[in-house]
Amino acid sequence: MIIHVRLATINDADVLSSLNFKFNGGDKRPVTEIVESLKSCNELVAVATLSDEVIGFACAQSFKSFCYKDAYGEITEMYVEEAARRKGVATSLLSFLEEQLSLRGVKTIKVLTGSDNEAAINTYVRSNYIVDDEVMLNKKLK
Repeated sequence: MIIHVRLATINDADVLSSLNFKFNGGDKRPVTEIVESLKSCNELVAVATLSDEVIGFACAQSFKSFCYKDAYGEITEMYVEEAARRKGVATSLLSFLEEQLSLRGVKTIKVLTGSDNEAAINTYVRSNYIVDDEVMLNKKLK
């Protein structure tokens, strides 16, 4: 099984919409919105393919702030089709995004995932991420 990872293109918008729906639920994101986001956003979107079929995706962003000397990155989303799990797909996506973020000058990457998502946490720990005691807070604005 040879997994290929690359940056997503607008041609991937339909499959990204479907995979995101499986991952996040809710309303399915319109393909036109995904195309616009891929064209205009600073976000890195990687897709993993097997035999030219997209089987997973991951997203990352890089940030610069006057508060810190170096840019930092964040892995914001990752999803792999259930049938393709435990085959190195997530690790391949993660490695690819780390390389892309490094090219942007990123020295530190943060990952936020559910505290009960043991499979994801184990994947990140195997890739040398360190679990810390930071707390994430959320607020919905009106």
